[in-house]
Amino acid sequence: MRNHKYEALGFVETIGMVPALYAADQMLKAAKVELVSYENVGSTLVAIMVSGDVGAVKASVEAGAVAAAEIGKLTAKNVIPRPIKEVCDIVSIYNV
Repeated sequence: MRNHKYEALGFVETIGMVPALYAADQMLKAAKVELVSYENVGSTLVAIMVSGDVGAVKASVEAGAVAAAEIGKLTAKNVIPRPIKEVCDIVSIYNV
């Protein structure tokens, strides 16, 4: 039995809010994932975080990365399949 709630976590980071919002829109349309949060990281960096099953999160992050790069600057993307409890504890501050 799993002791934490996230099957996978996905992240897309952009420069600026406009490409981040477009990425988030495309991420949520591309696969059955939940929006966990967005963060203004600083220095105009914005990160979008989603959760769901591994395949859905991978598809979502790819769609978001493509979308962000189309209209702005993609700085990073990542998928963490089956994150460890300590990572889930960090994410749990978003109350999803």
